[in-house]
Amino acid sequence: MPTPAATAHQTRTERSALPTRPKSAAWLLIAAIALAALNLRPVVTSLGPLLKQVQADLGMSATVAGLLAAVPSLCFAVFGVAAPALARRVGPIVVVAAGTGAITLGVVARSFTGSTALFLLLTAVALAGVAVANVLLPVIIKRYFPDRVGPMIGMYSMALSVGTSLAAATTVPLTDALGGDWRLGLGVWGAVAAVALAVWLVVALVHRERGERAATRQAAKLPIVRSRTAWALALFFGLQSTSAYATMGWLPKIYQDAGVSAGASGVLLAVVMAVSVPASFVLPNLAARRGDQRLFVLVLGLCGITGFLGLMLAAGTASWLWAVLVGLSMCAFPLALTMLGLRARTAGGVAQLSAFAQSLGYLISIPGPILIGALYQHTGRWYLPLGLLALLLVPQILVGSRAARARFIEDEAVG
Repeated sequence: MPTPAATAHQTRTERSALPTRPKSAAWLLIAAIALAALNLRPVVTSLGPLLKQVQADLGMSATVAGLLAAVPSLCFAVFGVAAPALARRVGPIVVVAAGTGAITLGVVARSFTGSTALFLLLTAVALAGVAVANVLLPVIIKRYFPDRVGPMIGMYSMALSVGTSLAAATTVPLTDALGGDWRLGLGVWGAVAAVALAVWLVVALVHRERGERAATRQAAKLPIVRSRTAWALALFFGLQSTSAYATMGWLPKIYQDAGVSAGASGVLLAVVMAVSVPASFVLPNLAARRGDQRLFVLVLGLCGITGFLGLMLAAGTASWLWAVLVGLSMCAFPLALTMLGLRARTAGGVAQLSAFAQSLGYLISIPGPILIGALYQHTGRWYLPLGLLALLLVPQILVGSRAARARFIEDEAVG
């Protein structure tokens, strides 16, 4: 069982095991991380705007289409668990490169299938690639940029936000420009993923060193379930994911039911996503400079409570204000990513924490959007669903405040 002194020694071992690289290699890795992040959400957000066309063409039932909404979180939870073991065997860079390949294959291949079952399977293949990259990109940042965790997580989060909003906003216009065929509209994102794959293959060749794999294998497996910080971070991750997925799935409908036009409701959803782009870059930098991130957890939670209560009571009034506040509250995601990098001493510790927190967190988030829809269907109004979302931010603040304390999981796990 590792001691704090052992983990400190392991940190030095990991760094010494990796020879100094030229600046060009570092910049190549930075570009690869940004390109990978850009491709982590279009698998999902490019499909939503074209779902009706996909359903009609494939003969997909409404039940199966509804299943697609739950598949991402399920895949992230199931496949994310395997990421640390794969990284210990072949190194995190190779695994992320393989994950990017799975994204490319899944997105491209599903665009040519005529089978609903195969479409679901290939979507799951792409999401498996997303899952391992979700877990291991913070690990790569911790290992190769240990003194720049905040700025690098900020860049990663911003690229992820850009990819999310870009796919949601441009997929339909791109499809129209390509003749209206949904297959081409979805396939375009496979081409974007292929660019990222090419860069990651080069990175994998540049970083092929026995030292990297040795350092990964030396990472002692922690009894992470003994760490209260790990549990708090997993719950925080799950609660913020619940809020985020419910918002992305239902916000346009909430606005439309309040009398806002369909076009304007789409713009307001875009505002929610756009707010997170600059905030996702700035917030991790600010958070990483502080040993304790509780202030950020509180502020983001209060923004969300105010935003959801505003939507509940007056969605048609001050619509932009509620969109901005909800968008700010969704920045809990880059804050969670930052804390993943700060709550462990070593890259190996980050790998285990990332897999634990994200996998459990995504499992927790699965029922949320479904429950919100059920409450709306039962009552025909948004008071209860939005009240629940506001209420869930209270435990999010509480567990987030626990996760935000300046602690290391290695100390807690062996204490």
